Amino acid sequence: MRKRALTYAYGTNGFGDHTLDETLDVVHALGYGGVSITLDRRHLDPFADDLDSRLAHLRGRLDELGLAAVVETGGRYLLDPWNKHHPTFFDDGRELRVDLLRRAIGVAARLEVPVVHLWSGIRPPEVDENTAWDRLLAACEIVTVEAERHGVRLGFEPEPGMFVDTLDRFDELCARLGEPPALGLTLDIGHCRCLEPESVAACVRRAAPRLVHVQIEDMRRGTHEHLEFGHGEIDFPPVLGALLDVGYRGLVSVELPRHSHAAPATARSSLAFLHAAEQGADAADTLWDLLPGGAAGWTREGQHTLAVNPGAVTELFPVAGRWCGREPLPGTDPGPFAWTVDDAVRTLLLDAPALRGPELPSLMAELYGHGDAAERRGVLRALPVLDRAGRLGDTALPLVHDALRTNDTRLIAAALGTAPTAPGYAARRLDDRTFRQAVLKCAFTGIPLDRVTGLTQRVDPELVRMVRAYAEERRTADREVARDVADFLAAHDTEQHTEGAPSCASSILTST
Repeated sequence: MRKRALTYAYGTNGFGDHTLDETLDVVHALGYGGVSITLDRRHLDPFADDLDSRLAHLRGRLDELGLAAVVETGGRYLLDPWNKHHPTFFDDGRELRVDLLRRAIGVAARLEVPVVHLWSGIRPPEVDENTAWDRLLAACEIVTVEAERHGVRLGFEPEPGMFVDTLDRFDELCARLGEPPALGLTLDIGHCRCLEPESVAACVRRAAPRLVHVQIEDMRRGTHEHLEFGHGEIDFPPVLGALLDVGYRGLVSVELPRHSHAAPATARSSLAFLHAAEQGADAADTLWDLLPGGAAGWTREGQHTLAVNPGAVTELFPVAGRWCGREPLPGTDPGPFAWTVDDAVRTLLLDAPALRGPELPSLMAELYGHGDAAERRGVLRALPVLDRAGRLGDTALPLVHDALRTNDTRLIAAALGTAPTAPGYAARRLDDRTFRQAVLKCAFTGIPLDRVTGLTQRVDPELVRMVRAYAEERRTADREVARDVADFLAAHDTEQHTEGAPSCASSILTST
């Protein structure tokens, strides 16, 4: 089973209104494991007279906070206050760009940072293709020798609109240079969606042998605009899953340079998004790992069928139990509310790449509405996996509400539960009132409260009051209070019971 190993970083170019020390403090406090340091006048000026003392201070701060780092050289006006990113390797004055890269390599070596990022720049129209290659190769030969001398890897980034813009062009650059070991690849995930003909996950696997740095943001096909996560077209769980699969161990750095106006909030939401997406990638993989061989083979064939005919899901979904079995899923908790093999198969069918579009919520509603109890449970079980990185939003809440209105304990438990390694859907989406009523309904119907995902995080004084009132009604009627309810109150009910407190327990069955 795959273990989570990705280390997320945030680019200092997205903290343009903070000092470098402030940026490090915020990034660390939010839970990032690293930082991408852009050389610029605001944060770390490679031309500063006191550069040595600044580097000594920065190395100490990185050690103090436990942050990994890379050095980036994409400062917009560092070399020319009038022209962004000038001069490039192709312009007059290109020796300034080479000098910047040599300084950056020295900075990385002084900081004990393993990677320096660079790109080619835009070829001016007056410079022909052959001349552009000659100038780029000459510059890269100088900086690769310098990088080798200092024990630093270069992370060359293909950039939309630049001379080296795609993975094919990067491969050509490496071949023309003779595959120097110091030259690695910076893969920008958004750029893959913008330009590359392959899927983003396929780009990750293709890039793996040379991959030394990853930049990440959302993006749309054909438009080079760095977007916050969830605002573009990228399905991130398969991308993060591919990074895990290829054994990538470098930084995955959020690249949102135009969001300095809301840097702390953007950094916070970005990390939460990436963690949810990574959990989603692990959840689907965990289900694949747990499926018996025959069920896994049938499910893969089903996904292949859906790739050609997505509508076939309405035929495959109902027969999953017949073909794959309904026994408890190996490796999961046993009992009446356990995951079953057909639950896992139905989840993975709905998670097929061919179904990951805007029609998915209506498709789930159709399968739920026309399905038997097992099929409805299969839809509910799939929600935590399908909502990884917030992909479903609130669109599946009507299905959860419908399940909570029933007295079918398997449906209720499925609606409130989780998938292996994935966060629960209902716990993140239900409003406080509905969540409280759902918890109390579990108590009424005998569903153990530990089956309610996110209960510890969602508990509040009103919920404790409601459960206490329910327990007191049971005791007044000389009826037993379930052990899980008593344990819940022992853990959370620290308030002295007030005589005559109003009870709302008896209204819950009818109101839900």
